[in-house]
Amino acid sequence: MRCMSEKSALLDDIIKFALIALLVVVPIRVFVAQPFIVRGASMEPIFKNGEYLIVDQLTYRFEKPDRGDIIIMRYPKDPDVFFIKRIIGLPGETVEIQGKQIIIRRGLNEPALVLDDSFIDESRIRSEYGTYNLDENEYFVMGDNRIASSDSRVWGALPEEDIVGRAWIRLFPPNRIDFLPGKEDLTPNQ
Repeated sequence: MRCMSEKSALLDDIIKFALIALLVVVPIRVFVAQPFIVRGASMEPIFKNGEYLIVDQLTYRFEKPDRGDIIIMRYPKDPDVFFIKRIIGLPGETVEIQGKQIIIRRGLNEPALVLDDSFIDESRIRSEYGTYNLDENEYFVMGDNRIASSDSRVWGALPEEDIVGRAWIRLFPPNRIDFLPGKEDLTPNQ
């Protein structure tokens, strides 16, 4: 009889442990961080197909995304699909693509700024032209491999509510482990 009560106590402990683990893990997974696997070539060479990332979902609850941040986002035309992109244009700005240059206009009385994206290999950029006006709470995003990226040039501005979080940690492959992978200072040149 004593053996059954020890098994019952062990089972109770296992159930309690599982419930506590769920109460801790589920909120972290839903509100703080979640895994993401890179699919496709739109961010090469910074991110390669199959890399495993942890997405920080908490930071943007307290601060706005910034130019140069690598974000995980819901595709505006299908919210069940997730993309990884870099923020190029911020709310209220006008983004102009002239050939291989990106020009940022922030207001009528402010000088135009040329984006410093010199970290991108020229072979991943093609000459193109376009002007994109961003409303408040809209962002302009692009892949670093611009010739292989479906981004704001194709489907327009990204609403802020479609931003899931930022790439926080690259965990796989082990030789590419990195904190805030791909973070670049895209401070425009005057």
